[in-house]
Formats: sequence, structure tokens, C-alpha cells
Amino acid sequence: MADIYLYNTIARAKQLFEPLDPSNVRMYVCGPTVYDYAHIGNARPVVVFDVLFRLLKLVYGEERVTYSRNFTDIDDKIMNRAAEEGTSIRTISRRYEKVYTEDMAMLNALPPSRTPRATEHLPEMIKMMRTLIDKGHAYEAEGHVMFHVPSMDNYGRLSGHSRDELVAGARVEVAPYKKDPADFVLWKPSSDDQPGWGSPWGRGRPGWHLECSCMIEKHMGETIDIHGGGQDLIFPHHENEIAQSECANDGKQFVRYWMHNGYLTVDGEKMSKSLGNFHTVHDLVQDHPGEALRLSLLTAHYRQPVDFSLATVAEQKRRLDRWYRLVDGVQAAETVPASVVEALSDDLNTPKAIAAIDALAAKETAAELKAAAQFMGLLTQDSSAWFRGDTPDGITVDEIEALIEARSTAKRHKDFAESDRIRDRLINHGVILEDGPSGTTWRKAD
Repeated sequence: MADIYLYNTIARAKQLFEPLDPSNVRMYVCGPTVYDYAHIGNARPVVVFDVLFRLLKLVYGEERVTYSRNFTDIDDKIMNRAAEEGTSIRTISRRYEKVYTEDMAMLNALPPSRTPRATEHLPEMIKMMRTLIDKGHAYEAEGHVMFHVPSMDNYGRLSGHSRDELVAGARVEVAPYKKDPADFVLWKPSSDDQPGWGSPWGRGRPGWHLECSCMIEKHMGETIDIHGGGQDLIFPHHENEIAQSECANDGKQFVRYWMHNGYLTVDGEKMSKSLGNFHTVHDLVQDHPGEALRLSLLTAHYRQPVDFSLATVAEQKRRLDRWYRLVDGVQAAETVPASVVEALSDDLNTPKAIAAIDALAAKETAAELKAAAQFMGLLTQDSSAWFRGDTPDGITVDEIEALIEARSTAKRHKDFAESDRIRDRLINHGVILEDGPSGTTWRKAD
């Protein structure tokens, strides 16, 4: 069994990964708030933790790893979108949940073991709030239930800041019913025109932080091995998850390894609609292969920022073209090459893993190349299907195949002038022919 080392945010160090129970490795990653299309930045944690999911299954066994990624299907953004469209939050959330699932599949992300929805866990949320109130960690005020931050001595250890620093650096809501400025919402009241659920504190809805704590505890237990997400979630979301879960369970450790991926920029700038560099996955997969998008997101180490550009996508598409040509008609090796496993076992070093695959390509060890790339969620199609999905403008696949057959006939009859004429015609359409022992294949010109 390969040793896996992961950078643990709360320890601020790379550590040997030792699951609580090797027969039941548990990982939870914060999923989307489903009110709109996911942008390419939202896809980064999906792709990063999909690679980790694959590695854990390889090391511990397919049936011994549980990966949960939730859907936040109650949130003010969802409520606002529903109000704009004059429909229900369920209609909005289910619509974008479906699109999200389809878009992430286009990036070759494996489906998680579980995809819990927040709205299906209201009884667990009410139970945890009652527990926190009974233990002196929360209080009711004007229809709200608030977590009382000073009740937890070591609050702030994930982000590494004191309570006062966190309050100063955060957009803390000022409210007269708060006992302390740092206190955060577990439950808030809903007006008559807002979605809400009954509770001992009146009709209302849960706070975002509470949702994840309760979904984790119900499906994975009081302590899990890995909790992942973007680094923007360290504070307040993950900090507050720790507070809720550990205080409800008498200080029992909530998460053993915290992992956070870095930010995504676009052409060196923060992605924003106002700059016109805002890319949704849904739009990108219409014009670019999902595998090229996936590979682009893996070119930087997950803890570092990654700069996304269409030029990078095109570059990774060319890299995949090269790999696909090498593995055409080849059966993948039965085992994943050690060089790739070793790279990923070192804190998910995907740039090193990609370099290892390139090294296999340079040696033209096609079976190992295919096994390595498929383990990374790449080279999942037949080579012919990959290139057929990239048909040049002005000519159909059937026309290309017919011309290739006509050229083969001309060559058999030693009509080389006709053979060259057909090749030139295809070149004019942006089609490159490659003759090999098993016949002629084609690809779109770079």
C-alpha cells in the first residue's frame, strides 16, 4: 500500500495520511449552491478532489472509500432567483443541480458516493441546534439561533487568527440581538413570502455553515478523514463547521485532514462578469473537449493559484492529441505506472504526474501511457472518437472517411497523382492524414 502525504491546512504541514478506519475512508467536499451555472473556478475543486478520490480508491480499495459532495439547495441566492422567475426554490435548485451534474461529468469527474441535499436534513439541523443550546454554545434571540463564539476556547485555529482578528477582517453582521460581534447564525426567521420550515424557534431556515455539519454527521459520522474545498472557505465556513460540530460532540475531533485548493484567475486577472472573462463550464464544454478543460485545471499544483485561459486549453488539447495518437488501438496496462502514483501520493502533485505521463509518451510506452492517463481521468475515448469529435469546418466525417478510402484505392492502383490530389484536398480542409501499419488515420490540423 502506497503512503499518501497530504498538506493539512490546520497543521500547516504536509503529513502522512492515516485514515481513522482504513476499511472506511471518508472524504467530504463542499458542493455548489445551485442557483446558476457553475463557472470554471467552481470546477477546480471538483477536478482536484476527483483525482484524490481515484487515488484513495486505488490505495484502499474501490468499496472502502466514501466521497460525499453536497448540494446547497436553500440559500438567499436561490430564493432571489426563484422570486425573479416566479417559481419555487425546488424548481431552481433541481434545474441547476442537473446541469451541474452533467457539466462535471463532461470533465470526467466520477460521481461522488453520496450527494446529500441540505433541505433533506432539517431534523438533523434542529437536533444539533438544540444540543448546542443545551450545552451553552448557542442561544435563541428574536427568532434567530446564534452560535456563541466565546463559548469555544480554540475558535479560529483553522484560519490561524484570534477571534478579534477574525471579527476585524470579516464582514460581520451587526445586530442588536447578538451577544458578541463574532456570533454567527445557525437559524434565521423567514417572512411569509420566503421559504421556511417549522422549528422550536419559529418558522425559518438554516444557516449555511450548519447545513454541512449536519450532512457530514448523518452520512459519515462525528469524525471524518478529509474535508476539502476552495481556500476561500477556510473562514468563515470551515471555521464555523468546526465550531458547531466539535462543540455539539464535546470537543471530539471533527476533521483529521483539511485540504484547500488555490484560486483560479483568468488571463492573470480575477474572473468577473464585468471584465468579460467569466466562463461557465456549461458554455466551455460546447466548444472545448472536457478532457482539455480538465487537464488545464491540473497543470498547476492544487494549493497554488491556477491561471485559466483559452490558450492553455488549446495547448492541453494539442498535448491530448499527441497522447491519443500514441495509444490508438492499444489496450491499457493493467497497473497504473508507479511514477504517476508516486507523484499523486506526494500531496496530489498533478504537474509532476503530467510530466510522468509525458515521459511515458516520449518513450512511446503506449499501454502504460494509456493506463496512467486514464487513472487521471484522461484518454477515456477511442482515438477515432476523439478526433472525430474535432471535425474541421466545411467537411463531414463521412466525407473525410470516403476520401481516405478513395485515396487508398488510388494508391493500390498506383495512381499517385490522384492520391496526392485527395491528400491536398483534405489539407485544404484542415485535415491531416497519418499513414501507419494499421491504416490511415486523420486529425484536425493544429
